[in-house]
Amino acid sequence: MIQGNFIQRAIQEDLGTNIHLLHTRYPPEPGGYLHIGHAKAITINYGLAEQYGGLYNLRFDDTDPTKEDMDYYVDVIKESVRWLDYDFKDRVYFASDYFQQFYEYALVLVKKGLAYVCDLNAEQMREYRGTLTQAGKNSPYRERSVEENLDLFEKMKAGEFPNGAKTLRAKIDMTSSNMNMRDPVIYRIIHASHYRTGDAWCIYPIYDFAHPLGDAIEGITHSLCGLEFENNRPLYDWYIENIGGFAPKPRQIEFAELHLTNTILGKRNIRKLIADGVIEDWDDPRLLTFWGMKRRGYSPAAIRNFCEEIGVAKAHSKVDIAMLEHFVREDLAPNAKVVMAVLDPIKLVITNYPEGQIEWLEMPNNPKNPELGTRQIPFGREVYIERDDFEEVPPPKYHRLYPNNEVRLAGAYFITCTNVVKNENGNVVEIHATYDPETKSGSGFTGRKVKGTIHWVCVQNAVNIKANLYDYLVIDDENEEIGYRFNENSLMVAENAVAEPSIKDATENDRFQFMRNAFFCLDVKSSAPNKMAFNRIVEIKSSYKPN
Repeated sequence: MIQGNFIQRAIQEDLGTNIHLLHTRYPPEPGGYLHIGHAKAITINYGLAEQYGGLYNLRFDDTDPTKEDMDYYVDVIKESVRWLDYDFKDRVYFASDYFQQFYEYALVLVKKGLAYVCDLNAEQMREYRGTLTQAGKNSPYRERSVEENLDLFEKMKAGEFPNGAKTLRAKIDMTSSNMNMRDPVIYRIIHASHYRTGDAWCIYPIYDFAHPLGDAIEGITHSLCGLEFENNRPLYDWYIENIGGFAPKPRQIEFAELHLTNTILGKRNIRKLIADGVIEDWDDPRLLTFWGMKRRGYSPAAIRNFCEEIGVAKAHSKVDIAMLEHFVREDLAPNAKVVMAVLDPIKLVITNYPEGQIEWLEMPNNPKNPELGTRQIPFGREVYIERDDFEEVPPPKYHRLYPNNEVRLAGAYFITCTNVVKNENGNVVEIHATYDPETKSGSGFTGRKVKGTIHWVCVQNAVNIKANLYDYLVIDDENEEIGYRFNENSLMVAENAVAEPSIKDATENDRFQFMRNAFFCLDVKSSAPNKMAFNRIVEIKSSYKPN
């Protein structure tokens, strides 16, 4: 029985009982950083190959020697895919591996009278190409003989012409309603050294030519790609059919690319934000690039689960970023260590607690996961609490600390506020309280109950930290024609935050839930020797409701 999404159904129809012969690939251009949209494409290609027991290739489209730092981006992309926990088992290939084969395939087309050398420059070619509503017209060089085209193409390869002087074009149909079929360029002259092949070539294939033939060479059965390549499919098939001799013949199937609310994925827009100083770099935690998500604290498992859940579609739609956050939260909740940290501290003095005494309280590392064990937390006469956990004049239904009200300090004792200390401006700078020693957590005390529990950090053992409070990069508007509106509050920094001493052992791979606040991770990049920095990953709670 054929089942699954439209891609799975097509694969099953094509391969039948030989479903294990499925062979997919992910073909990135080594010219930038991967983002969440690429994660979706990788998940689809890798996931299907793994599901059906097939093969998966990682192939770099490095056909343009003018692209800078391709070797750097090759390493970046390899590391990115590995970070996502997808193992390509050393099945790493490069379009440049096939330059000689591409050249020979081009000769096949020339010899069949299906390709010709054209002398039109780029501007003239655009003019001859026509428009969406107007047919193109044939190049004056279209009817050159096979012999002349072979001679000229060989001279192009030998470096006898300057850049832009000639191109090799496919001879298809200048009146086609599909602009991609109007005698597209196959080869262009570029006198530039390639980072892998050096100066061996001065003619380089166009992506639309190299892409299907790279698939055919590698035995790819299904080329799964974004919907933006839908109009290229007839050209993809034309090259495969007219060069011939390929078994299996790869089949291109398109799916809708990923669009998310409240974020920016486009390289051009991100580069501008970096140039304008709005964000730091490609690893800014507000970005959904791989390195931005890694630095933000997103786990590979959460990203994979999200990509699998959204599935594939034939039409573009926008996914609520809260859905991604839901999977991040689902992964963090049972695995993150719960610690106490105070982001906006105010001192609380417990006046009847012995001066100089420190006792160590045992607390679970994660109440929802006993396997994570426990830790010892220092408690003393002076502690920090959150400034907004105290109100001198409380609003209705306020159950935290205020004069003469009793609350529990988490994992410790009941305290009652007795008075406050104010500065010359009338602002509260210190809170005084008393504690009831009979109410220690875990003692079995049942004499009375309190409605509020607040977290705290012992002053004597507090670790000074900085908390980077990240929010959405852009504000989504119903009217998208106005473009992006940058969120001016996308980063707020709590410079004077404090945390319990166990935080000093944090590593880059650790994830924490700051009690009653949010999930955080250590940010090595913005940390200083005397102050660790932590990035807010995601809030503890969300209004998002999964289906």
